[in-house]
Amino acid sequence: MTQETVSPEFSTATTPAQRILINGNELAVEVLGPEGAPVIITHHGAPGLGSRAEPRASFGRLADEYRVVVFDARGSGQSEGSGTFSHEQWAADIDGLREWIGAEQIVIAGGSYGGFMAMEYAIRYPDRVSALVLRDTSADNGNAHLARENALASDRVTIDMEKFDRIDEGRVADNDDLRDCWREILPLYDFNYDPAAVEKKVVATPYRYQAHNYAFSRNLPSYDLKPKLPSIAVPTLITVGRTDWITPVSCSQTIARLIPNSELVVFEESGHSPQIEQAELWTATVRDFLHRVAAPTRAEPAAE
Repeated sequence: MTQETVSPEFSTATTPAQRILINGNELAVEVLGPEGAPVIITHHGAPGLGSRAEPRASFGRLADEYRVVVFDARGSGQSEGSGTFSHEQWAADIDGLREWIGAEQIVIAGGSYGGFMAMEYAIRYPDRVSALVLRDTSADNGNAHLARENALASDRVTIDMEKFDRIDEGRVADNDDLRDCWREILPLYDFNYDPAAVEKKVVATPYRYQAHNYAFSRNLPSYDLKPKLPSIAVPTLITVGRTDWITPVSCSQTIARLIPNSELVVFEESGHSPQIEQAELWTATVRDFLHRVAAPTRAEPAAE
């Protein structure tokens, strides 16, 4: 692929980022939390739609004890879009960030498509991972037919299935088309449907249709990590909202069954985003897990 330049259209309402050259491509990166603390690298969801804003908001709550690295993936948010948008490349970019931040091992975290990448990284770079935190994700592309069934059965809105299929199959024509298709399916995501909140998300989203199309037309048709998940030996936390329509609870149950040292927590009053809809409980759950598997370095009390 040729390099895709980033225009002001792709700017998002986020705090300033560093521009870090990773594997020949500039990434927009923010580092939160104290130096010397265990490092968490978080991968946002939805290539071409997601950005560092969501993991900064959710994992940023842990920056009192952990060194949290959030970034816009290659081709998303404010990052450049040179090269390919394959899982191999995105995993290599995560490892480039690990090396840049100076961590021998990291906690790798991700939700939704970011969960795909967190698992991919744990499988491809097993010696670099100390723990894994997943949210509302899937081990293979089997969630696609479940999501389509749930969209058809929705009692909130009637979904234009032609738009649904275009975004789901990576066939959007441009950023405006991606925005239109995204607006169509957004009512399905939350536990409580709020049309005004949907429109706010539509406005806030940074649209990058090339990365989206590549991910959904090239990466996902053959995506299946199930045979490799038993090789993940590190402690793993899996969280999911009870009414998640796009990566339903059954997908998380499959992951929990296949990763030996894993635990699953279902959030009963959440859809696809328990880190937002049940923020306090979700954060406490993640913090408790991390305290058990990646305890933060605490300063010694001063001598009296």
